[in-house]
Amino acid sequence: MKKPVWVVAIIFIIGVAIYSQRGAIALRILPAAVETLSTNNKIEQLGDGLHVALCGAGGPMPAATRSGPCVAISAAGKLFMLDAGSNGLRNLGRMGFDIGAIDGVFLTHFHSDHIDGLGEVATLRWAGGSHSSPLNIYGPEGVADIVNGFNSIYQRDAIYRNDHHGDTATPLGGRGMTAISFALPDDGALTKVYEQDGLIVEMLSVDHFPVSPAVAYRFSYKGRTALVSGDTNKSANLQHFAEGIDLLVHEALSKTMVSAMREGASAAGNLNRAKIFDDIHDYHASPTDAAEVARDANVGHLLYYHVVPPLVLPGSEAAWLDGVDDIFQNYTLGQDGTSFSLPAESHEIIQTKSKL
Repeated sequence: MKKPVWVVAIIFIIGVAIYSQRGAIALRILPAAVETLSTNNKIEQLGDGLHVALCGAGGPMPAATRSGPCVAISAAGKLFMLDAGSNGLRNLGRMGFDIGAIDGVFLTHFHSDHIDGLGEVATLRWAGGSHSSPLNIYGPEGVADIVNGFNSIYQRDAIYRNDHHGDTATPLGGRGMTAISFALPDDGALTKVYEQDGLIVEMLSVDHFPVSPAVAYRFSYKGRTALVSGDTNKSANLQHFAEGIDLLVHEALSKTMVSAMREGASAAGNLNRAKIFDDIHDYHASPTDAAEVARDANVGHLLYYHVVPPLVLPGSEAAWLDGVDDIFQNYTLGQDGTSFSLPAESHEIIQTKSKL
């Protein structure tokens, strides 16, 4: 039965009134919204366990749903980032995490797409958390050069903010970063880089030649394990230390798709771009390489990240994943916001969010 005309008219009038006052309504809602965001504790809500989220699932090429490489790890009430690619920190905030609560960043290597967000991470963590000590940046030897460079670049910015906001909100002692570096482990060896409140983080070498050092990190907490590869070719060392872990977060590059892109660049006369597309084949794992590592290491679940190239055309996901199902079926093709929870002392692997 159709609604009487007068009911439709009233609904229309109310709608027009609300729309005309939308600015005033937004201002009324804003304080409560900020209060909710400020008191929300995402880490506490996740519960006790090891939690992994992709704040950036892509590589150096721009993609709408896959930002620069960035993985968030939370456990024992703490929040860490692994690498700090472009837009990763902002995604982390959009995912509900408190940026001011970041306890440290683990760097896998020093390619620009893995470090270009570090200055913003340190600055917003400092200003958002009133920290009195710098942000710890963990990594292989050479990390001090990266940290010193960013600290120098952001030094004047920190002075401006302290002059404006004062020592209570932005104490100068908390600005910037501190490097905590470790020698590159030999193949077959792990280096413990962090241990506190049951969370253990270990570094292992991977093959990203000619880039060196290049490392992966293995996280262990209350019977749960996750390993994040960083950039690497198919690595026997990584496979060894991935044996039996719950979640393997592994980079991958479709060599078939990148070869097709090289052909297009060559046809267009862009020889520089064609050369780069040709070169990047030999220091990244393919999707099937990563699937073989996951299968042979008997991991619980494989999460793809650092997805190259961008998957923007219809059918590109199928092309990128070609052959994977024949090797290993327990996988997820990550995008920004994809996240997993590994509850403490259990065998559950729970995908908690598919995208932002």
